[in-house]
Amino acid sequence: MKQKSVGHKLGLYLKRTWTLYLMMALPLAFAIVFRYLPMTNISMAFKDYNMFKGVWDSPWSDPLYRWFEEAFTSKDFWNAFRNTLMLNSLDLLFGFPMPIILALLLNELVFRRYKKFTQTVLYLPHFLSWIIVSGIAKQLLAPRTGVVNVLLAEIGADPINFLTENFLYVITYIVLGVWKEMGWNTIIYLAAITGINPELYEAAEVDGASRLRKIWHITLPGIRSTIVVLLIMNLGRILGSEIDRPFAMMNSMVMKVADVISTYVYRVGIRGFQFSLTAAVGLFQSVICVIFLLTANAVAKKFGERGIW
Repeated sequence: MKQKSVGHKLGLYLKRTWTLYLMMALPLAFAIVFRYLPMTNISMAFKDYNMFKGVWDSPWSDPLYRWFEEAFTSKDFWNAFRNTLMLNSLDLLFGFPMPIILALLLNELVFRRYKKFTQTVLYLPHFLSWIIVSGIAKQLLAPRTGVVNVLLAEIGADPINFLTENFLYVITYIVLGVWKEMGWNTIIYLAAITGINPELYEAAEVDGASRLRKIWHITLPGIRSTIVVLLIMNLGRILGSEIDRPFAMMNSMVMKVADVISTYVYRVGIRGFQFSLTAAVGLFQSVICVIFLLTANAVAKKFGERGIW
């Protein structure tokens, strides 16, 4: 009778909610076809891939770790590894707190029209591609004809090579990244702030709390879980890098600090037709990112946070 009762309840539940499961079928199919099935080609990292034979008919490498060994013995790979870790760490250090600070400032603005205008201005850079951003940067920061250096020349200062000196290139790279994305990421924190009970602010105001006290004791604790989740996700991408940003901004003068794993894979693997090498490097990169993700999540749970699962 108990099993029949459980089955009856399950049948009633599915009868009420079958449309929801049907709606989930399409995104689930999309994830399986375009996310999980391509993972089967990970075997390319252990094969001597031949594009005419395909992944499955290509012979296995001898030894199996051949392409990993080739990558790990390459100075260019370790230079790209170091640069990826350095640039992403600096992005995290300077880029992660900025949306939080902006969200706190925007939340304190009283005039709604000014607040909306400010939000719009801060969001707009996100919709520009890195090709456009790098083109603007090159026009503004060019050593002789750039607006910034022309203004410096007007006051008698020497021109600054923002994009051709290693140290200045790194600073420019990080500043442009923070400027482009900080406004867009504030949306998440502003949404989290709206979920805080307004009665807490009213009680704090009655007790005579200042704005800074309300931010420190109410707003920040109220969005702490959101901050932790986003921090864990960012740490999971600490060794990942999309190709558009570094590829658009790099030049031959700063290859020592500008070449990252994505550009290394494109230059050495794809342009050099070493597809097995690109698969090996990509697999190594993914494994390191997963390790960072699991470690960050475990540390967050150890400190009493919920983590991402």
